[in-house]
Amino acid sequence: MNEIREKEAIDAYLKLLQTKGASNELLHKRSLFLDQLAASLIGQAPDGETYRDVVEKVMASVPVDCWHDSLTTAREFYPFWVKDFKAIATININPGFEVKPIDWRPVQVTLKKLSESLETEKFEASENWPLKAYTQALRFEGAEQSLVDTRVKLAKILLIRLRTAPDKDSKSYRVAVDLTLPLFTINDSRRLFLVVVREFYHFWSGNPNAASMVLKEGSGNTLI
Repeated sequence: MNEIREKEAIDAYLKLLQTKGASNELLHKRSLFLDQLAASLIGQAPDGETYRDVVEKVMASVPVDCWHDSLTTAREFYPFWVKDFKAIATININPGFEVKPIDWRPVQVTLKKLSESLETEKFEASENWPLKAYTQALRFEGAEQSLVDTRVKLAKILLIRLRTAPDKDSKSYRVAVDLTLPLFTINDSRRLFLVVVREFYHFWSGNPNAASMVLKEGSGNTLI
């Protein structure tokens, strides 16, 4: 088996993180996950679909608390593996590498408890606004009520997870999403949650074009 691609990609990725100020602890954690990921990538075709399939399989053995760090690593590592130097340069210019993760995690809870809490949960005005806008956008696109109810329920679960976040920003949102994903043990449910949170982000963040982002065929149903 030819392991040169994976080794070169890992070395280049970790070296870049180091130059950006990543701590030794972070580099060590990333390298451990990459060793696990690389073992499954060897001999695979270097394309996005293959990579996503491998990541999904590898994540099945990752502890719940490590999902955010591992998925972050997988997202950042991909252009190195496929040798997309233009993408690497673009990410490098922008704040695209997480070398100083936020020190926050949502409260540990089961999906069953989260779902049950929705029966009595009260949402603040700042939470209801994006929920209502999301609901209206789905209805405008002709979604059936059952679909609307399911997607809004998943968006509410994410909002509950975000309540203790120190800041309302994309980093907190991503952490909440990544650490809620493993609560869904059924793949189809997990993939639907991913679709919802990627749609809902535009409403939550106040994107004026958010309504145009809903019910796009095939969008957002993969881990990375």
